[in-house]
Amino acid sequence: MINAPINSGSGGKEQRLRSDESDPVEVKTIPLERIDPRFRQLWEQSSPTDRDALSSYFLPHRSRKLILQPSRPRVIKWYCPFAHQTKFPSGLRYCINVYTGCAHSCVYCYAASYEPACARPKRDFGKLLQKDFEDLEEFHVPPAPVHLSNSTDPFQPLELQLGHAKLALEGLLRYRHRFTTVTVLTKNPLLAAQDEYLRLLRRLGEISGNHPARHLWLGDEPHGLQVEVSMSFWREDARAFWDPVAPSLEARIEGMRALHEAGVPVVLRIDPLFPRSPLTTEPHSKLSDFGLEEAHTIEDLEQLVLLAKTIGACHVVYSVVKIVQPRMRSMGRAAAGLRAAFEAMAQPEKLVFRGGSWRLPIRSLALITEPFLDLNST
Repeated sequence: MINAPINSGSGGKEQRLRSDESDPVEVKTIPLERIDPRFRQLWEQSSPTDRDALSSYFLPHRSRKLILQPSRPRVIKWYCPFAHQTKFPSGLRYCINVYTGCAHSCVYCYAASYEPACARPKRDFGKLLQKDFEDLEEFHVPPAPVHLSNSTDPFQPLELQLGHAKLALEGLLRYRHRFTTVTVLTKNPLLAAQDEYLRLLRRLGEISGNHPARHLWLGDEPHGLQVEVSMSFWREDARAFWDPVAPSLEARIEGMRALHEAGVPVVLRIDPLFPRSPLTTEPHSKLSDFGLEEAHTIEDLEQLVLLAKTIGACHVVYSVVKIVQPRMRSMGRAAAGLRAAFEAMAQPEKLVFRGGSWRLPIRSLALITEPFLDLNST
């Protein structure tokens, strides 16, 4: 039941490319050798038609750089060209971050390294979103999965004022043939379960018989949408320390149950996993020694796994907490305390700095994950 998270050209042919003017212009397809080697596999495995569409839509044709990377920096971002091929068969996926920043202010937020401290709407969000949808249509870009949102919660308090997540869901429904699986990530499933959102989520989950990528479901009953709910804690005092402004655990459980009962597939993200006391330090210590609230005991994790089963979750996603340096501000006391705990746990090794964050070395990671994974085998 518990699944690991998704870690997550050709030359010469003439094609048409949208220009800034009303009339398209003729340009040459970009040769394979100019595409960044990390991205070439996607072009190589695509049909000539799809390859032309991807090249037209994603690559900066007017750039003088010798090696090109995808650049389409409006609202629908090209999120991960290295996506898992089983879950994301097209080899690419999109992300729509509805807002900039997040009001939930979670102590451990991995997006704090690049998102601002205060949440705000994106300028001209609706206009730019519609332009992206129209470009996907004009260039006939092959359908791919889309995530809403990886860096900010689409159902944070701003949504009650602006409704931009609803706008995005409505657009995805209008252009449903341009997307395969739609994944919504939130800590506020209770808002997602409200009627105006629930109708959209259910319709997005339906895959029509003429969807161009229906074959990807290989005859299974297609589920075109899932709502991932992040909930790492079983006790409200832990939630209040680590997720100080996020919805209560009771509200999240109520929202997940409502979504499941309405037929919307739900995924529980016990994410992130924290170190558990006593810590693997010499001498042994507790999280409280570093000024931190105990995030979850193994008994708490057992209750979360049981919750996933009782609400009918499709599966569970997990990852170990990472520590980042917040963008343009100092690290908070809790994050600094967690880093100090990490450094003590890692001895005699050092922390691993990768992807903009500090992580525990593999030996220490295993001590956190293995007891959690054992819960599924009992």
